[in-house]
Amino acid sequence: MEKNKIIYLDNAATTAMSNEVYREMIDAYGKLYGNPSSIYGAGREADSALRKAREKVAKAIGALPSEIFFTSGGSESNNWAIKGIARANRDKGNHIITSVIEHPSVLESCRALEKEGFKVTYLPVDEFGVIKYSELVKAIGPNTILISIMTANNEVGTVQPIKAIAELAKANDVIFHTDAVQAIGHIDINVKDIGITALSISAHKINGPKGVGALYIKKGTKIQKLIDGGEQERNMRAGTENAPAIVGFGRAIEDATANIEENNKYLKSIRRYFLKTISDAIHNIQLNGHNTQRLQNIASISFEGAEGEAVLMMLDREGIYVSTGSACASGSNKPSYVLLAMGKDADTASSTIRFSFSKNTTKEDIDYAVEEIRKAVKKIRSISAIRIYKNKVEL
Repeated sequence: MEKNKIIYLDNAATTAMSNEVYREMIDAYGKLYGNPSSIYGAGREADSALRKAREKVAKAIGALPSEIFFTSGGSESNNWAIKGIARANRDKGNHIITSVIEHPSVLESCRALEKEGFKVTYLPVDEFGVIKYSELVKAIGPNTILISIMTANNEVGTVQPIKAIAELAKANDVIFHTDAVQAIGHIDINVKDIGITALSISAHKINGPKGVGALYIKKGTKIQKLIDGGEQERNMRAGTENAPAIVGFGRAIEDATANIEENNKYLKSIRRYFLKTISDAIHNIQLNGHNTQRLQNIASISFEGAEGEAVLMMLDREGIYVSTGSACASGSNKPSYVLLAMGKDADTASSTIRFSFSKNTTKEDIDYAVEEIRKAVKKIRSISAIRIYKNKVEL
């Protein structure tokens, strides 16, 4: 492999825009200059493009087009779902249930609502990152109005039993929201069959543009606006829609959900090859997350005695891009709260790297990356061993 080639293994953070999406967006930027809310020709053309994209998003998850509302991405969708549903249904109760390993946009929305007088139960997870269902059953009470549990975790890839959660929520007349940002394109999701009331999606996780997403809201669900202003998105979300980005989103989700089975088959083989190759090359490593109940594109690995951020920086110099956890928590020196919640100690959590693959990841990429990972871990472990030895001598 030629030197200085980029090996991108951080697809759970964001994905490269596909050529198909790029071409449709470039065409849209040239043609869709009208405001979708305008009634003249250019505005009607932009509005028509939005309508077609809305139909594609709806079809991808088994919803009605009228139940799809475009947002700026997953964080806004999560904020809107949780705050909007909680505030609109406060007359029924003030209790919300979520889990300790949710995306920061979910956890911070819940903490914000606690300041408004809402009560929040943060469910624990087991060693694999699966919520403790028995704790969920016990947590539901007469004042519970909302359950928000992610479909799949963005750090370790563990998939939650959302069908069972949705059935439990329905049986107790509780609204169920799921953050499906990491799962769309990897899991076949039909909101009607599963029984989901609200669902968050983001385009940049499925080879679409950044800055655009959607919130599915089941017809008849009480929800307050998050953004006030104009009457865009059927008077539910103010702000002029980004028509070219939404067109790209429509194409991205159409492509991502058309070949889930085929893509997962390839990703499973690449992930399996990666795990075997890295296990053969490096000793004292640990795979995090559920072995089978999981996404096929994520592998969270802990390297005993090698600080994750140091490994990341050494790989960066070789053109290999990975992460130590959620991109939304980057810049923090704290160990992953997801891994800590799964029972990992601080040292293990701090020595963890998340590798996430795409359909463009090759075995050649894996071979090159694993060799560089091996060299980085070996060097860091040797430095750590010297430091420990010196400290013992000084003692």
